[in-house]
Amino acid sequence: MKCLGLTFAVLGLFMGCNTQKPETPIDYDNAKTLINESIEEWDNAWETKNLELALKHYADRTDWTNAFGDRVQSKTELRELLGFIFNLDFVMAGENDYGENEITFLNDSIATVRSLNVRKNQKWPDGSKMDDRYVNHLRIYEKINGEWLITNHMISQAWPKRQSKNTTD
Repeated sequence: MKCLGLTFAVLGLFMGCNTQKPETPIDYDNAKTLINESIEEWDNAWETKNLELALKHYADRTDWTNAFGDRVQSKTELRELLGFIFNLDFVMAGENDYGENEITFLNDSIATVRSLNVRKNQKWPDGSKMDDRYVNHLRIYEKINGEWLITNHMISQAWPKRQSKNTTD
């Protein structure tokens, strides 16, 4: 009988133990600050052609597509493509004017970020000036090992709308 009582007591102790670690609630304000800082660093990296700073906030497995349809699917491929782009003087000419980032947390470890950049004074390959470009960025951040990293980044451009000609008289 004592053995049975001891068995129930030990079993009760095991059942009463919570082996899960309590989750720490996410500090969304701090996460937004870190994400905004990473985008500021991206802009600074673009302006200074600093490849390492440009890559700093990307996950090793990332999916990146620019406004011209170039797509890479790893940080290694992104390093190669950005190295090429940073050496194109006509692409690098111009100034960025970012608006506020719209950050939405899908859960405690995934956030979407939409940004608008008005790129002014960029040039075409022949050296002629482009019209201002309205460039949209959609970044997906994932919290990996405690760090907010970009796992997807799509860049698109809104071209001015052309008026359609009325073909019927």
